[in-house]
Amino acid sequence: MDKILRINVGADNGPTYKTEALGDYAGFGGRALTSAIISKEVPPLCYPLGEDNKLVFAPGMLSGTTAAMSGRLSVGCKSPLTGGIKESNSGGQAAQVMARLGYAAIVLEGKGDGDSLYKVIINKEGIVIEPDDSLKMLGNYDLVDKLKRAYGDKITCISIGQAGEMKLSAASVAITDMEIRPNRHAGRGGVGAVMGAKGVKAIILDDTGMGMRKPSDAERFKAANKEFVKGLRKHAVTGQGLSAYGTNVLTNIINEAGAYPTHNFTRGRFEGCARISGEKQAEIETSRGGNATQGCHRGCVIRCSGTYVDKDGNYITKQPEYETVWAHGGNCGIDDLDAIARLDRMDDDFGLDTIEMGAAIGVAMEAGLAEFGDAEGAINLLSEVGKGTPLGRILGCGAAITGKVFGIERVPVVKNQAMPAYDPRAVQGMGVTYATSTMGADHTAGYAVATNLLGVGEAVDPLKPAGQVELSRNFQVATAAIDATGMCLFISFAVLDQPETFQALIDMINAFYGINLTADDVTELGRRILRMERDFNKRAGFTAKDDRLPEFFKKEPFPPHGVTFGVSDEELDRVYNF
Repeated sequence: MDKILRINVGADNGPTYKTEALGDYAGFGGRALTSAIISKEVPPLCYPLGEDNKLVFAPGMLSGTTAAMSGRLSVGCKSPLTGGIKESNSGGQAAQVMARLGYAAIVLEGKGDGDSLYKVIINKEGIVIEPDDSLKMLGNYDLVDKLKRAYGDKITCISIGQAGEMKLSAASVAITDMEIRPNRHAGRGGVGAVMGAKGVKAIILDDTGMGMRKPSDAERFKAANKEFVKGLRKHAVTGQGLSAYGTNVLTNIINEAGAYPTHNFTRGRFEGCARISGEKQAEIETSRGGNATQGCHRGCVIRCSGTYVDKDGNYITKQPEYETVWAHGGNCGIDDLDAIARLDRMDDDFGLDTIEMGAAIGVAMEAGLAEFGDAEGAINLLSEVGKGTPLGRILGCGAAITGKVFGIERVPVVKNQAMPAYDPRAVQGMGVTYATSTMGADHTAGYAVATNLLGVGEAVDPLKPAGQVELSRNFQVATAAIDATGMCLFISFAVLDQPETFQALIDMINAFYGINLTADDVTELGRRILRMERDFNKRAGFTAKDDRLPEFFKKEPFPPHGVTFGVSDEELDRVYNF
């Protein structure tokens, strides 16, 4: 993994490519690499869908190795949704395959003629870039089926659906899973729209004939990996809860805590919660012949994914994750898992962020376009996006645009990006992360829920402002570092609770690269990434006023707790005082 592949889609006579050494980017992986390239090479004031923006795909430092949990892919650009820097993270097979093919990054540059649509084929023999207009406006599922017929069943695909081609700012990039289904997504920030603007429909990867990346010290690496896996398996969250019920295990927990925003963030408990919980979902999946325990990429030992099938046992979608079940379920007052699975499948097929779309539909419901609880109404609204109708294009550009068009005040976004499934009044540490993250409202940027509600690390009262700035800051730093490694963010539960598991992670990195990182070095890596991202956003015109929650969170008391968001603006401005 010692080279960067650059594809210039705007070259005369069609796209060209070149490979180059890492140079100044040596030692970076994942989010560290995507943010470094975007921060250094993309003009911060450029038009996100124009020729000056770049789209970067980067596996992590440990991707392509035998390290457990190391298969996350970072996708970076200037976001057409937020206007700031973006790293969107996905599972699936792409990170492992890219790394084994030797690429630390693939960078799409320039802008095509707007008419041709390209596919990129990468294997051990080299790179081929071909126009293929037969792929135009295919959904991700039909697209991948067509590519499998053409290139075999050993491929991994990175692709966009109709939303990406239409350059909608909620468009995602799809990554295929182990079964070559396009159901893992770099969802946030409109990265799919940037891929569409580059005129690239799909990148087809095939690592046949390529071996695992080899560590500098094989025995030490093997021992550290064994200790790391042991730590993950003995932790209650990573070894029990997630593997039994998936991420949707959180539904009952967050609802009981009164932090589950429903009916467009008007209250914190949903009466239909038990019908869409992780426990109920696993029961349905297993009773129908689906699977409630499955990894999203090879090497996953937490296995928090699964397969959701219909009443006849036919595949619908991957096991809908907690955020998706909330966004299309509780947030919209919908308590039908079959309907939520259909909406998830549609999002994956069209290539849309489930969080952004669930929030947009919730805002549309408040505007009267459908009733809360109307599953068919939600499906009809989402169908408009796939059709590319005027209404669909509005919804497909996210919750903020939908709110503006229909005159709705209660729009749960920061930097134009929709909030995930934790109300910032009831989990105030998450409110700090939503407000101040370089990425816009994003739970994965600094998952304060782990401490506020799940008891990981020190106790910090979720309903009070005290300690929330420090909590969010620490999580944001840790998350940035983890995103650089290619590790799944869920390792953080075990890493934070078990010092020996954290040390095992450091030992793996050191053994692989033949270096001597310390815990302080890992922390400094996280800070360095955040400094790069903050600097880009500042140069793009962001100021302290962009690190704020919408006013209604400060004014509207949140049932059942009756609280408002209490962290002051002055405190929010201290988050990045490292």
